Amino acid sequence: MNSLVGVIVVTYNSSSFVIETLESVYNQTWKEIELIITDDCSEDDTVAICRKWLSEHNSRFVRSEIITSEKNTGVSANLNRGISASKSEWVSFPAGDDTLKEDCIEENMSWLRDHPEVRVLFSTVEVYNDKIQPEQLIGRIPKEPFHPGSIMAPDRSAESQYKQLLISDRINFTPSAFINREVILSLGGFDERFRMLEDYPMWLKLTMNGYRLHFMEKSTVNYRQHSGAINNTGQRIIVNPNYFRQELFRRIYIYPYLPIDLRLNSRFVWVVSQVFRWDKLNRDTAFNRVFHSILTLYINPFRYFIWIRKRLIGNLKYNEFYQ
Repeated sequence: MNSLVGVIVVTYNSSSFVIETLESVYNQTWKEIELIITDDCSEDDTVAICRKWLSEHNSRFVRSEIITSEKNTGVSANLNRGISASKSEWVSFPAGDDTLKEDCIEENMSWLRDHPEVRVLFSTVEVYNDKIQPEQLIGRIPKEPFHPGSIMAPDRSAESQYKQLLISDRINFTPSAFINREVILSLGGFDERFRMLEDYPMWLKLTMNGYRLHFMEKSTVNYRQHSGAINNTGQRIIVNPNYFRQELFRRIYIYPYLPIDLRLNSRFVWVVSQVFRWDKLNRDTAFNRVFHSILTLYINPFRYFIWIRKRLIGNLKYNEFYQ
């Protein structure tokens, strides 16, 4: 196994935190690191900060590179640029506001040496509020990776994981992803049709093509929740011109595989979400959120169809869809 590991730091307006991210890569106990910083046309001084830092710390890395874009292309395309530039067998891709624990790469590589069949590995992520300091720790995800029915339970096959992912994206520890670079390239990289939905389509592609998602029960990454993050403010929808392409993605690639009651339930929840949240993000009130929950959880007739079917089918073919 090649010992060179690529760390692809994905940035966009990351000037407030990117130094912390880069320092965490610099301080890795693993020595053979390729650092690639790929920026998606930041409007602040992220690139200048990264260039200055790299000029002072370049000798630490086997190789390093900064990639910039003349226009904002979205997270998926930004990741693909970094992966294409990498020369490593294994890659991780922390965002420019997260940090790696000092032994992150070493723990991953050690686990992979003991499990040579693995091509996709996740681990525990620690979540912090604003500052990555002990007193700001919110919790760890996943909380129980191996409970019965979990997508990461040891008895799960790639096919079984794929069926669970068809229902919803159950991977909420994406920052810990450690993936074989050739596997990503063989699947065509991240799907650039979905600018801000980079991870979910990739997990579907991996499992659909027989790559099981493995899990190492060790904390390797610090994830920062803060007010400026796109996925913490609702801007994920506002800034994404391809939002409805994501819904098209679900209709084309996901719904045909689902039993009819799950398909109808998914459509119902989406319609209710649009009525109560689309174009209302700036005045998203507690009333809206509560009423949305009541409609989708208690007044939604399709949930009762699902409940009945779960009890009728037992362990038959579609049981995995309901776990």
